[in-house]
Amino acid sequence: MIAASPDNVTATPNATMTGLAAPSRGSAELSTWRVDMAAGITGPEHSVNREQVWTLTAGSLEVIWDGGARTEKATEGQTVVLPPDVMRRIRSTEAFQAYVAMRADGVVSVPGEEGTRALPWAQ
Repeated sequence: MIAASPDNVTATPNATMTGLAAPSRGSAELSTWRVDMAAGITGPEHSVNREQVWTLTAGSLEVIWDGGARTEKATEGQTVVLPPDVMRRIRSTEAFQAYVAMRADGVVSVPGEEGTRALPWAQ
């Protein structure tokens, strides 16, 4: 049994991630977490080397792809599949909550930064 815990919460200027399943909490292959983002926020451009599945349980978001050339909106009850290694930004058109699933070994790349970094809530 895995329960949400204040010890597994990471707050950034853009959103709050609550880690659920992860290797540090008993999962061997997958990580899951909840994202809570206030209205009017646009996260940084980044890519993740693993596919992510985002299921919205409240609100709506936009995924901005290819430097702004493509935008897709998702609303409560919809699921967005984000392919690996594609640059994207997440924008909250209204406050939203989503549950995310990804292979546990995913890392993030940010333009202008060397190397990759792990997602602390997914470890």
